[in-house]
Amino acid sequence: MTTTDAATPAKTPTPARTPWHFWLVGIAAILWNGFGAYDYLRTNLQGDAYMRSMGMTDAQIAYFHDMPAWMTAVWAVGVWGGVLAGLLLLLRSTWALHVFVASLAAFVLSLVYYYVLTDGRTVMGPPVMVMQGVILVSCVFFVWYARRVTKQGVLR
Repeated sequence: MTTTDAATPAKTPTPARTPWHFWLVGIAAILWNGFGAYDYLRTNLQGDAYMRSMGMTDAQIAYFHDMPAWMTAVWAVGVWGGVLAGLLLLLRSTWALHVFVASLAAFVLSLVYYYVLTDGRTVMGPPVMVMQGVILVSCVFFVWYARRVTKQGVLR
């Protein structure tokens, strides 16, 4: 028969070790989403001049100007949420997962606007579609990664 000593404190679980790739993914998330935030700021502060410098045509710029205000808000949630999620990831906060999910949801909503509610496919063309595919894959990856390290106990 086993007895426990009431004077012996219960062992507290030790936090999971932080894997080497954690820092790499966290920094990559901030840099990747940071470019989205940079693009957001430059587009909204410098307008047409910046969009032309990025190679946008007059039709693409007009399409952008026709976007409703709620789409600008969706874009802001997507890019700034991604930056915040990257920071939260490096701070080892479980909130990183939730914010990455919100960022992904905002991006998916923007895709619905571009490809279902409007004729974005025709106006923006294949290069933008490819870039949006890359963005979607990266958003899904960051959600997957944050979920994985949350389950492993790396995030608290």
